[in-house]
Amino acid sequence: MPDAQDAKPFVAGSANCLVVDDEPSVRRSLVRMLQAQGFNCLEAGSGREALEVLQRVGETPLIISDMRMPGLDGIGLLEAVRRSYPDSSVIMLSGMSETTTAVDCLHMGAADFLLKPISMSELQARVSRALEKRALVLQNRFYHENLERQVHEQAVRIQELFLQGVQMLARALEAKDAYTRGHSIRVSQYAVATASELGFTAEPLDGIRLGGELHDIGKIGTKESVLHKPGTLTDDEFRQIHEHPVLGERMLSPLVQESPDVLRIVRSHHERLDGQGFPDGLRGEKIPIEARIVAVADTFDAITTRRPYRESRPAEEAVAELRRVAGTQLDPQAVEAFVSAYPDAHDLPLSA
Repeated sequence: MPDAQDAKPFVAGSANCLVVDDEPSVRRSLVRMLQAQGFNCLEAGSGREALEVLQRVGETPLIISDMRMPGLDGIGLLEAVRRSYPDSSVIMLSGMSETTTAVDCLHMGAADFLLKPISMSELQARVSRALEKRALVLQNRFYHENLERQVHEQAVRIQELFLQGVQMLARALEAKDAYTRGHSIRVSQYAVATASELGFTAEPLDGIRLGGELHDIGKIGTKESVLHKPGTLTDDEFRQIHEHPVLGERMLSPLVQESPDVLRIVRSHHERLDGQGFPDGLRGEKIPIEARIVAVADTFDAITTRRPYRESRPAEEAVAELRRVAGTQLDPQAVEAFVSAYPDAHDLPLSA
């Protein structure tokens, strides 16, 4: 029997074939017929030997195997091939007419079932049909996977463009207001630094970065007269302010479905540890950790930024205030992580 390693490699325009039969005369007869059709053939005298050949040379497009062999028989080989080399097309051979066995083989994934003796013309027709079917399956899979990839890439790109539009809108709205100009970018920077101190890395940090930048996007739906009012807000005006986290979540949910942490930040960054926050009155660890981090960053920037109703305060006073409300309004661990991230107040990107 020729060594499988001496077989010619598979190249475009030809086909590798592994012939498996425990009878050398039958095996060599099949190999001669297949070689006459331009196939490069490997041989194996048993199911076990066939698997050893496949382990050496890898998947072959076509396998022709006898049913009855000592040790690992044709059924066992078919099962192993379907499991480890699913793209190989397997044709089963038998010297006995066994309808039930033939049907079982086809159900298990065999491409065809042939009875010995086999004529050249029959072998050629069955092999051509099996390889044509294999080619169609591989082609369909390629087109399907390629189409899925293209559709996914286009969907991601469309989502990115929408999200970029929302980010640009948020920045444009902030830029019109001297009191909040740059607020979201600073909150994003503070939140990322704080999260890093808490051990967040890679993708979770990206979510916090984006969530920090978009945490107030829902204020697009709040009247400017309410946002910029220097005096005390009425009950209706408070209600409008309290609606912006829910509105923001609703705006972003179609755009960041694969980043639920962003939505959690947008919805819950005004929750308080004591349950007195909004919109859901969440308490303690029921508030998402990402939102607790952004709440610290948001509070710090609010204190150190001049607003219509009050002047800004120095960073040192803001840090003292964060620590004062830690445990009631803010998460103490997030507060201390923020302080650790910015041990020197001069390192803080404060508003002008």
